[in-house]
Amino acid sequence: MKVVKDLQKEDLNQESPDKQSGFIRMKKLHFVMMLFIIVLLSAGITTAALIGQAANFGGERKGFEKLYTAFDTLKSSYFQEIDQDKLINGAINGMVDALDDPYSDYMSVEEAKSFHQSISSSFEGIGAEIQEQDGFIMIVSPLKGSPAEKAGLKPNDKVLAVDGKSLQGMSSVEAVTIIRGEKGTKVELSIQRPGVDEKMIVPIVRDTIPLETVYGEMLEDGMAKVQITSFSENTSKELIAKLNELQGQGMKGLILDLRQNPGGLLNQAIDISSLFVPGGKIIFQVEDRNGNREEVKSKGNDQPGIPLVVVIDKGSASASEILAGAVKESANIPLVGEKSFGKGTVQRAQDFSDGSNMKFTTEKWLTPNGNWIHKKGIVPDYEVALPEYASLPLINPDEKLMLSSSSSQVKSAQQMLKAIGFDPGREDGFFDEKTKQAVEQFQTAEKLEVNGVLTGKSTIALMQKLREKLEKDDTQIKKAVEVLKQKMGS
Repeated sequence: MKVVKDLQKEDLNQESPDKQSGFIRMKKLHFVMMLFIIVLLSAGITTAALIGQAANFGGERKGFEKLYTAFDTLKSSYFQEIDQDKLINGAINGMVDALDDPYSDYMSVEEAKSFHQSISSSFEGIGAEIQEQDGFIMIVSPLKGSPAEKAGLKPNDKVLAVDGKSLQGMSSVEAVTIIRGEKGTKVELSIQRPGVDEKMIVPIVRDTIPLETVYGEMLEDGMAKVQITSFSENTSKELIAKLNELQGQGMKGLILDLRQNPGGLLNQAIDISSLFVPGGKIIFQVEDRNGNREEVKSKGNDQPGIPLVVVIDKGSASASEILAGAVKESANIPLVGEKSFGKGTVQRAQDFSDGSNMKFTTEKWLTPNGNWIHKKGIVPDYEVALPEYASLPLINPDEKLMLSSSSSQVKSAQQMLKAIGFDPGREDGFFDEKTKQAVEQFQTAEKLEVNGVLTGKSTIALMQKLREKLEKDDTQIKKAVEVLKQKMGS
């Protein structure tokens, strides 16, 4: 008998009207009113006429008189012809920005296309989930195998600029349109990493980012490891297929790796949680602005599950945290790793007839026990950090690090060399003869041009070797194996 069964998709992002909270209905009424107003303005109807129309909607709409007056004034008196669509888009965008919510965005037609691509089968870009925070663009998590991951981007890296263009004050949607681009094109990101004084210039070559979201392998003693990189349209089906494949290879225990998983579709989090949480138990709760709560329960059955351990880190966000909270509190499954990102809100997307889109927060979500993890994250049962070298600053392959150089990048290179077994003799950022010898030894071992200069292929090879070492020395997975062995033996 196979370990899992396919589950019927239920998308909570598309609730029926009778299930929607009063808050959502009220927002829709307000939004319909705004669209009605905008249509009338576009048709040339004046402020006075609009005020009369507003009265028909009943009540206290006087606050919008200022909006009508501003539009009429600009239309009649601005020194150039105005683009009405641009003003309308700007008005809606301004309303959404005024919410001061990094997860709510208004998207133009082009921005909406980019948004929809992010949950389709593939897109072209660098492969990183971002969000706006306090006026800056932050990396939530790079996708597995993406150019962003290979370049060394980390959760909480701050993206200051793209190709010299500042991103400060931009929404995440605006930033995405600048960062994304055609496969094979190069983009330079200016990065500020927490704990590192100097900014880093990170060149990345864009590529096609396939949204294959599930990767699995057998480990030792009947244990398997499965990584979910995001929650996309077919993630639950991919996971079921992978689990059945691994069971056929003798899987008796499972490590589920949710590290650097930025989340995704809510219905996928429900389907996947239902594989591991007994049927009828709470996966999470939804709370509206009035404090009304609705429980979302597992659709699974009560068949015995295999022993499971889940691994999370600071890049595990949103749907990943729903899954982690569900298995921890409703299935008593241990969590290993680092405290998660802390995103405890639910968004819905509203498409408009012209192809534009508005994504906005509708509710909080709470763990089965009623905990709101927003900006706090989920603390694992076993807190385990990665080795210190996992957080080393990036090195720009376009820079030449050579004899007598002195910089933070030289210091990072020295620390990388030492971590992989080539002792530079010092780690203070000054490139001396001993450092040059370490570089030459590394270049010889990697069959690269031996010149004692770190640049281009040598720099890329150095960072790749460090990633490979981290995969072998993965302290979090090692701890998960230890915990899983205990569960399998009990």
